[in-house]
Amino acid sequence: MKTFPTFDLESELYTSGRARIIGVDEVGRGPLAGPVVAAAVWLDPGNIPDGLNDSKKVPLKLRNALAELLPQIADVSIGEASVQEIDELNILRASHLAMERAVAGLDVSADFALVDGNLIPRDLAVPARAVVKGDAISQSIAAASIVAKVRRDQLMLSLAQQYPGYGWEKNQGYPTKAHREALQNLGVTPHHRRSFKPVHNML
Repeated sequence: MKTFPTFDLESELYTSGRARIIGVDEVGRGPLAGPVVAAAVWLDPGNIPDGLNDSKKVPLKLRNALAELLPQIADVSIGEASVQEIDELNILRASHLAMERAVAGLDVSADFALVDGNLIPRDLAVPARAVVKGDAISQSIAAASIVAKVRRDQLMLSLAQQYPGYGWEKNQGYPTKAHREALQNLGVTPHHRRSFKPVHNML
C-alpha cells in the first residue's frame, strides 16, 4: 500500500505553541557535477496541496506542477552551494550551507524547522529537529524536497545544453555509466566536483 507523508509532526509542534513550522530538504549530494540545492517551505495549514511526497516518488508532471504551485500558496525559499564550495568544504557541510541559505531567505522567519536527515546544520537560524526519511513523513519536508529537486533538475538541464555529451539532462550529474564514460572521453568540466573520487582520480 502506498503511504504518503502527513502533517502530524507539524500539528504536534503547532499544538505545543510553535507559530511557524518549516520543512527543509536538499537535493544533489551524490552527483559528480553541479551544485547542491536546498529548499525551505512553510505550508499554510489550511491550504496544503494534494500529492506531496518524497520528490523521487512524485511523477515528473505532478512534481513540476507542485513546484510551480507552492510559491503561490506557501512561503518558499531556495539556497545553493556551488561546486567550488563543495570541493572546499566537503559535501555534507556544503549541503548544510545550502539549507542555511534557504532558511535565511524565507519571506517570514520561521520559529522551528523540520530538517530531512539525521543532522541539523550548525548555523541554522531557527531551532530544529532532524527527521530521518523526513520527505516520506512530513508534508513540509516533502514540499521542500520537490522544490529543491525541480530547481536542481532545471539547473542541470541548462548546464547540459552548455556541456553536451555528459547526459546531465537525464542523469542530473549522478555517476551513471554514460556519465563516467563521457568523463573519460570528454574530460572534466568546470562544473565537476574535483573532490569526488571518480573526478579526482582522473585529475
